[in-house]
Amino acid sequence: RVFQYFASIAAAGGSAKKDANKGTLEDQIIQANPALEAFGNAKTVRNDNSSRFGKFIRIHFGTSGKLSSADIETYLLEKSRVTFQLKSERNYHIFFQILSNAKPELLDMLLITNNPYDYPYISQGEVTVASINDSEELMATDNAFDVLGFTPEEKMGVYKLTGAIMHYGNMKFKQKQREEQAEPDGSEAADKSAYLMGLNSADLLKGLCHPRVKVGNEYVTKGQGVDQVYYSLGALAKSVYEKMF
Repeated sequence: RVFQYFASIAAAGGSAKKDANKGTLEDQIIQANPALEAFGNAKTVRNDNSSRFGKFIRIHFGTSGKLSSADIETYLLEKSRVTFQLKSERNYHIFFQILSNAKPELLDMLLITNNPYDYPYISQGEVTVASINDSEELMATDNAFDVLGFTPEEKMGVYKLTGAIMHYGNMKFKQKQREEQAEPDGSEAADKSAYLMGLNSADLLKGLCHPRVKVGNEYVTKGQGVDQVYYSLGALAKSVYEKMF
């Protein structure tokens, strides 16, 4: 309602200026909400569309007193939800919007199926919400990106990172015989996630199993056990999602 209020003020300020590649200012103010909710809202025990982050809205006015621009700062995103959900809760809406198959080309591009149970990071809790139509919400999110002025490359980049996180949950590791060192147990999921992120899968796996750490003024390679690798993988997924958000 805050967005709608300021959008109405902007619209009342005179003729709306519209960029050829994006919507008017009032359109952008309103359409910020679907994009933020897709990536920052989720079902909880008490609320089907609970905001899992804080936001600070800064409104800018021109010399005439009319709204000239607005920006939003987000903070305290609930990163743990990216890799873990309670039984009666759900991961962020965007994952299920993509899997709704409203845009089949996304499934092909992200190398995923439309079955959420194929992806452990997003299927520990609920996978559907009766009050939410994920197909319709995906179209609203996709339209919001366009109105906000995302280029096709930027929009696809966001979707690809989201898909990569789903593949992270399928990466498997095992312990080397007679060593306290983890090694990949297959590379299919790593290949898919690395492809979507524009990385080399061998480098991704090496970074997880043999990370470089700074000791003094030098970097050294550190071995990791299976539990440590899974912890690092979860931390990577949460970090990627937070930075994307």
